[in-house]
Amino acid sequence: MHTVLIDDDSTSIFLMRLLLQREEFADSITAFQSAQEALGYLQQAPPAHLPKVILLDLNMPVMNGWEFLEALQPAAPQVLSHTRIYILTSSLAQTDMTRAEQNPLVTRLIHKPLDKLELQLIRAEAEQEGGVGAM
Repeated sequence: MHTVLIDDDSTSIFLMRLLLQREEFADSITAFQSAQEALGYLQQAPPAHLPKVILLDLNMPVMNGWEFLEALQPAAPQVLSHTRIYILTSSLAQTDMTRAEQNPLVTRLIHKPLDKLELQLIRAEAEQEGGVGAM
């Protein structure tokens, strides 16, 4: 299962990649420390190369996770037919939880750190046919 990590913190990417590999979660992992780079990648990727899962950090400089989701909106039908987007954040703000629940692009908000149980839930959801729209 192809997975994309979007987080400006290289340590977080390293630890998430390690967990994903240890749990044999992903066949391939593509990591971006910039939401703009990830956005460009997703907008240019042919459907067969779209990830099954995106783990998106909220608090990033220049373009945060919410801005990334807004910019992804025009490509949403194509992306979401293949991909589930999970917000991965250390934020405990209720406004972030509410906003994630109301955003049709977001499958679920997960509090950091990511753990084995959450990965199992993500895998089960991602293995369902299609992306968010299939729920």
